[in-house]
Amino acid sequence: MAEDLSAVARFLYEAGTLKQTKRTGWWMAGVRDPESVAEHSWRTALLATVIARLEGADPARAACLAVWHDSQETRTGDVNHLGKKYAAGADPEAVTADQVAGMPKTLAATVRELIAEYEGKESAEAVCARDADKLECMIQGIEYRAQGYGNAQRWIDNSRGRLTTKSAAELADAVLATGSLDWLRTALGEKQVGEEQGGEEQD
Repeated sequence: MAEDLSAVARFLYEAGTLKQTKRTGWWMAGVRDPESVAEHSWRTALLATVIARLEGADPARAACLAVWHDSQETRTGDVNHLGKKYAAGADPEAVTADQVAGMPKTLAATVRELIAEYEGKESAEAVCARDADKLECMIQGIEYRAQGYGNAQRWIDNSRGRLTTKSAAELADAVLATGSLDWLRTALGEKQVGEEQGGEEQD
């Protein structure tokens, strides 16, 4: 068991590298210091919980899938869509199998099952988690646009267009109609002005 837990310990250090692994697609939008994969995965998990509950799926399972969905990028890095045109994509399930080698069998099997389910795109929870991934990208694009990165509009439009569930689409429309600082204005009891700037704040 000690050796099994050593394998888990090694993976935990490995997973930590996602805190520094940048989401490279944002460089094409001109973002000098884009979010990390870990930052993206955190809000994706929150969104998966929300979408799954609205869709009648299991929120905890969807969130778990979202947490793990980019875990292979500790070894492959974040390869954006343009890069995938030229580099043969690594098989997420094969990468995961290498990552969990040596772990306790039940734990390794659980992780492999999570990745297989997400990549399978069939369960309700996987569909919700995948929509959460796209919606998180859209929200991040809105935030980057508010910071002056106008080219982020492409990511906003593309992400919105790829949503598949009714709940994610409706939530996306609500996000687009809401200013990125409306949460703060609401908390402070101030007037909402998001609509005056097309649903997005510039300050």
